[in-house]
Amino acid sequence: MGEVSDDDHAESPQHMWEALTDHANRIRGPGFGLIADQRLASGPPPRSLRGTPLIIDTDIGGDPDDAIALSCAALTAPELALVITSDEYQSDRARFARHLLDLLGRPDVPVVSGAQLGDTRYWVVDDLFPGHLADPAEDIMAAVTSVCAATDGPVRWVGMGPLTNLKRILTEMPQLAGQLVITQTGGAINYRDPARASHNFRLDPNAAVTVINKAAELRLVISDITTNDAIVVRRGDQFYTRLTAPGSPAWAALLGRHFDRWFDRFHPYTHQHDSLTLTAALRLPFVTFTKKRRFRIEPDARMFLDDNGHNTWLANGADYTGFLNWLNTHFTW
Repeated sequence: MGEVSDDDHAESPQHMWEALTDHANRIRGPGFGLIADQRLASGPPPRSLRGTPLIIDTDIGGDPDDAIALSCAALTAPELALVITSDEYQSDRARFARHLLDLLGRPDVPVVSGAQLGDTRYWVVDDLFPGHLADPAEDIMAAVTSVCAATDGPVRWVGMGPLTNLKRILTEMPQLAGQLVITQTGGAINYRDPARASHNFRLDPNAAVTVINKAAELRLVISDITTNDAIVVRRGDQFYTRLTAPGSPAWAALLGRHFDRWFDRFHPYTHQHDSLTLTAALRLPFVTFTKKRRFRIEPDARMFLDDNGHNTWLANGADYTGFLNWLNTHFTW
């Protein structure tokens, strides 16, 4: 099939779905019910998200994959409209995000300091941003309302940390549930430690449970897919060496120092969970969502496949080579 234009009603995905539905219903009468059901099983096409506003909710400042993902968004998505921080540490995550965005040439993107969970463990970028930065805004409700009110269409929400901020929005402003198209890093069916939930869900289990119950349009890029050695960065890797090489841009050098802090204080590697999730939100062809899957979520936010559970899009595969090629393209100068 040739290219499909979102602006051409005659060839739009929605128009083609309507035609398919009509045909399936017509052949059902002559006795082709099974074929009709198979044609309709995948459901209608997703709404077009081309150029729609992008909100990132991130616990930047711990594992450097958040900072890499935010950099990718700043460099590739002019529609990046708002950054909110989660698992805050005295609003310093927001200050670090502000500094990084400024170095990336995106002073236009507002940064708002979000929920504090009281856990300061995952924080490594102390003193990697200027001390004179102004106190960030803290009214996430006003910030999100402003972005959503500026468009009649959908708003993309990319969750890269615990879901505390999103829980508050969906609880206090339920009218936004139908407008937010959520892509979230986290959740797991087969987590590496079966006794606990994946990281982002574990930091605020109640928020994860609430969002699963309240979100109207949700895609989970689960740990089963993002925790893969193919997308690991280590000290000495080509990606790391490029960031830390003499003459690299100031924002890249900052990311290199961020990597060093993480490697020295936590782990000798980092998976690029959040950049992979970002590509799913951008509808790039790297993360696979073949069909919705049913699961239940326990109070501690562990997930189990369950035929009577929530019916949600769960990532079930990824083109890691294609993703890495895309990532490296944006970190070349």
